[in-house]
Amino acid sequence: MNEYRSETGKIGKRGVFTIPARLRKRFGMADGSLIIAEERADGILLKPAVATPLETYSNERTAEFLLSNAVGTADYEAAQQEVMSMGLDPARITHSKPSQ
Repeated sequence: MNEYRSETGKIGKRGVFTIPARLRKRFGMADGSLIIAEERADGILLKPAVATPLETYSNERTAEFLLSNAVGTADYEAAQQEVMSMGLDPARITHSKPSQ
């Protein structure tokens, strides 16, 4: 026996479809929630979507990552070169040097 229930909705003007209240509640959808409409061979699958903000890093922050995440002397020297190629002075970037 299928445990899922079907519900019928109606597409309105401009293609607007109202997801039944029971389903919106079950899947945590509220006004403004994002959904994914996925094309399938047998129809359209609607499912909740999650958007996460992306952080944009400044050159200084990128330089800090490069320098602080270097492993060993050779990697650290390469990171310093990369930072200098960005037009920055590695000595002026707050970071942790790798342990020897």
